[in-house]
Amino acid sequence: MNEQETLVIFRRWRDTGSIIALFPELPSDYQGYFCDAYEHVGQHGGADFHGVVQATKPVAVDDAKDLIEELTRIGYRLKPIKRASQRVHESRRAAARAIRNAPLAPP
Repeated sequence: MNEQETLVIFRRWRDTGSIIALFPELPSDYQGYFCDAYEHVGQHGGADFHGVVQATKPVAVDDAKDLIEELTRIGYRLKPIKRASQRVHESRRAAARAIRNAPLAPP
């Protein structure tokens, strides 16, 4: 089980009403431009954090309880936040750099 808390922001799509979980510290690409995200349908994927924020509206943690239960069941320890600071975005880019610069394992 994961002992580290994962920062998460819950948002509701304006067009469909479904809820998306954004993980602003977790990179989904080697540059750290995109963060990891999770939805009931589609599950894990990458997301343009700022693009998703523009296309969604905030949601209360109570409204995201089904998604929270699903994420907890698969091993996440969540720390819900309302917005991601510049430090959080830089942390994602630093994590991507670390992955990008990690030495390859021998065959």
